Amino acid sequence: MFNVLLCRSNRECQIDQHHRNQCQYCRLKKCFRVGMRKEAVQRGRIPPSHSGISPTSLVGGGGGTGAGPVGGEFFNGQPVSELISQLLRAEPYPSSRYGPQYGQQQQMQGAGGGSVMGIDNICELAARLLFSTIEWARNIPYFPELPVSEQVALLRLSWSELFILNAAQSALPLHMAPLLAAAGFHSSPMSAERVVSFMDQVRVFQDQVDKLTRLQVDSAEYSCLKAIALLSPDACGLTDPIHVESLQEKAQVALMEYERMQYPGQPQRFGRLLLRLPALRAVPANLISQLFFMRLVGKTPIETLIRDMQLSGSSISWPYVPGQ
Repeated sequence: MFNVLLCRSNRECQIDQHHRNQCQYCRLKKCFRVGMRKEAVQRGRIPPSHSGISPTSLVGGGGGTGAGPVGGEFFNGQPVSELISQLLRAEPYPSSRYGPQYGQQQQMQGAGGGSVMGIDNICELAARLLFSTIEWARNIPYFPELPVSEQVALLRLSWSELFILNAAQSALPLHMAPLLAAAGFHSSPMSAERVVSFMDQVRVFQDQVDKLTRLQVDSAEYSCLKAIALLSPDACGLTDPIHVESLQEKAQVALMEYERMQYPGQPQRFGRLLLRLPALRAVPANLISQLFFMRLVGKTPIETLIRDMQLSGSSISWPYVPGQ
């Protein structure tokens, strides 16, 4: 059977990214507290000791997180729940899929402002972000088990929030001039009042992305925030909104536990992250459509595109033609 571990202190050693190897007893205790299975502990990896505890004795005191099935995976050197592990595995990681040319152009535009990503590239990048949102949702826990009609309802409600989170995560370029050009402001005359109003809305979008960037949200946090935003019981047409709300709560609990373990010195971080989600709704979905998708889908509502993608079960190639 398993050997036992011994803590040479008071069984309350600090376990974080910098001290995780100092006490194997307390590190294992922390792993079980967040839900790691005792079966995940490899035989022969635990140093022998004449007094201490076994993995079994650690499980009872920790309890579950209420965040779904549990596992023994790590992120940034820290144990995470199985739910967060599955959310991370579902991530397409858009910024790494778009190729080095995007990152190089973004670096060029930052230094002197002389080079800005072209309109077509911005629109293509936005389309890939939208695709990645659908792909991610199809692969996260719980969501695929919902009726397709409810999947569509949830995506149609939350797609703009998910897009903003993905835009911040992948550092989507947000310079005003190409955005206005993409929205068609340079091709047709518009009143000064309308231009000013539109630019104010663009700044709201930019501000939400900037706030997420300043928080230095990591990949696990982005995944949890997206799951919380997606699994909204407020979507129209849900047959069991209470069930959807319970799924949303699982993601919230997983994020709360993650913050407690990963950022013990920032007790306010969990609240700050959650407060970002209502603020994202201040960005009109039709603004995002006009900024990033007008050149690609014309007047076709993004909600229609999402419905078609989800009902067909496959991606849609550009240019998009309704009913294809």
